[in-house]
Amino acid sequence: MPSMSRRTLMRSIATGGAAVCLPGLLTACSTGSDDGDVSNAGKKLAAWPAYEAASGAKPDLTPTETGVQAGYTAYPSDLATSVARTPGDDSTVKVMSVTFGTPPKGRGQNQYWRAVEKALGVKIEYTIISQADYQKKMATVMAGDPDSLPDIINMFSGFTLPREAQFVQRRAEDLTPFLSGDAVKDYPNLAGIPTHAWRDMGRIGGRIYGIPLERPLPGSTLWLNQGMFTDAGMKEGWTSQDFADVAKKATHGKAYALGASTGSLFGNGVHSAAHNAPQGWAVDKKGTFHPNYTDERLKAAIAYQTQLRKNGSYHPDATSMSLVDLNTLFLNGTAGSMQNGFGSYQTLYPDSKGLLTPAPALPYGVDGTPGGIVAARRSFGYTVLKKAKKERIELLLRLLDYLAAPFGTKEWELTHYGLEGVHFTRDKDGAPKTTKLGQVENANNLPFKYLAEGPQVLFVPGRPEVVRALHAWQQKVVPVAIRNASYGLQSRTYTAQGTTLKALMDDTITAVIAGRSPMSEYDSAVKTWRSRGGDRMAEEFAKDYAANS
Repeated sequence: MPSMSRRTLMRSIATGGAAVCLPGLLTACSTGSDDGDVSNAGKKLAAWPAYEAASGAKPDLTPTETGVQAGYTAYPSDLATSVARTPGDDSTVKVMSVTFGTPPKGRGQNQYWRAVEKALGVKIEYTIISQADYQKKMATVMAGDPDSLPDIINMFSGFTLPREAQFVQRRAEDLTPFLSGDAVKDYPNLAGIPTHAWRDMGRIGGRIYGIPLERPLPGSTLWLNQGMFTDAGMKEGWTSQDFADVAKKATHGKAYALGASTGSLFGNGVHSAAHNAPQGWAVDKKGTFHPNYTDERLKAAIAYQTQLRKNGSYHPDATSMSLVDLNTLFLNGTAGSMQNGFGSYQTLYPDSKGLLTPAPALPYGVDGTPGGIVAARRSFGYTVLKKAKKERIELLLRLLDYLAAPFGTKEWELTHYGLEGVHFTRDKDGAPKTTKLGQVENANNLPFKYLAEGPQVLFVPGRPEVVRALHAWQQKVVPVAIRNASYGLQSRTYTAQGTTLKALMDDTITAVIAGRSPMSEYDSAVKTWRSRGGDRMAEEFAKDYAANS
């Protein structure tokens, strides 16, 4: 049986996006006074960058404005050139981003690093932060001397950093004059980033401070071992009872139908969406914000998961297992399912070849009502620039414009695969095939793609049937995606206390499902959450929502 390396598993987590489970809390972060008014209420709002699709390959499967991605069943045979000239000026640029890969080889021994530098026309000094160290490192960076900031900083959305918006407003360059409205046309690939990504990134004090990393609409997804679930009776249009019956039947011996990892709340995102509970926050027609924690549908999902756990359908290590280990159990058939971001398909299908066939689950219905899916934040994070002179900012934006080249361009191929003949060869259909060196020197270990990236598309090298299946799945589930209404909005209370309060609720929900606490403990935790900041968040989000409407 093929074995899985830890590097491969971390790569799978990185592409998952919304479902990454990250430990620890950033308890303090000083950026000076936190009196900065980051709300958009009462401000003149900067126009979003004028969208204009960048030149790239025509898709085989058509995207939709509602969120179905463009699909490519084959790699484009003729790659376009999206950047006419080398954007750099031979200067040194300091950058910093999160990584889910392994530490890369140094610049002098890394041909991929030097190849991207040559294409950009600058020397890159890259500070790479592992996801495990991200909060601690960002606390140091945000509290440090502003002159020592890197030129380009990736703000990863996997964490809510306390006073993050205040830090960005105080220390980063206001990009409104460079990107708002038609100004973005000086950077055609940045103009090709869809408006939904800018909206979910959001403004700060009415201004645009970052460049978003666009992501697909489907978020946390229940990935199934298709053979295991089909054999147990899985069917389209299933109900919550059908799902429970299938999960129980698929669980036998040392195999468990449902896998879960630490911090995932037994995969609560998927089940709460199937119960049509709000995903974070909902807003009604009057503009009032309602948290998911006070919604009876979320309590029903928790009770349902509690029953699944009592029935023995969950792996017994669901509260202590890392997502890396869960990937291993999924691929070896011990766990029949796992919750991960939709984007994890990019590695999940290649990694599972010869082992099993993965499939994203269709939501089950509850009490005659069709279920929903989790809608992801359409920005996986965003990139900010250190304050600098106009000419320097324009240089940095040209570099990011290169990195934001769309699929089907020479620039995209270089940043995602490296050099042909060095980091990849081509298969019989012309698609890049990674070499041994490319498995070490790549965009996962040296993640230029987390500084800027073009719109994501559906593509799996050599697997056109997978692309068609995922495109068809998206057509079915995009209409029932449940979006967190707070995305792109500002709340001082949320940036200051959101992480701590969320941990309170996450721990309580996990304890209830695991059988360590009664549901009454959940009700008590909700009261604490509301009194310590939840109700203030609702008021602040509503105020910002009204300003953005």
